[in-house]
Parts: sequence; C-alpha cells; structure tokens
Amino acid sequence: MILVFKHFFYKNYVGLSLWPFIILKHDELKEDIVLINHEKIHLKQQQELLIVFFYFFYISEWLIRTIFYLDSYKAYQNISFEREAYSNEKNLNYTSERNAFSFFKYLFRKEA
Repeated sequence: MILVFKHFFYKNYVGLSLWPFIILKHDELKEDIVLINHEKIHLKQQQELLIVFFYFFYISEWLIRTIFYLDSYKAYQNISFEREAYSNEKNLNYTSERNAFSFFKYLFRKEA
C-alpha cells in the first residue's frame, strides 16, 4: 500500500518503507517505478527479519557507520540494506528473484 505524506520527510528524502506501507513525499512519485522497486526491496528485507529486527539492525548499522565515517549521509549510503536496494532498484524482477537475506553480501563489501 502506497501513502503520500509530503511533510514526513527530511531534506532530499522522498520515499520510505514502514511495513507494510511505502510512504512517498509527492503523489507523482507513485509513477517512479525505480523508487517503488527500491522500497519494495526494503519491504522484503523487513519481512524476512520479522520487521522489528530490520529496524534494530538498520539503526544499529547506521549508528556504527556514522561513528566510523563521521558523516551521517555517507553512513546511510553504506548501510547494507540500502546498498542492496540501490544496487538492484533498476531490476524490476529483483524482489521475485532475490535470495533471502541477500543484504548480507553487502555488509562487508567495499563501501560506496
């Protein structure tokens, strides 16, 4: 289910997945198939980690990487969940083809 809340987002962020919703900043973003696919990848990640563990690991990894990089945006870019989603967002078949826990292979790969 896709919802639109334009005042929900910080700076340049335009989409977010909060199980079971995809939340977008603007109504016209519903037509952005790459963005929607990116968010669907996050929904798959959330589902396989029973939702609550996804958020725990996501925030933990972001905090650790923020300390490491001293840059919260670079930390965000290098979260394994984000790296998987960005790497595969243009493959519109990815959510049906991906193996469970595929984000693990992005955990220790060379950072962006």
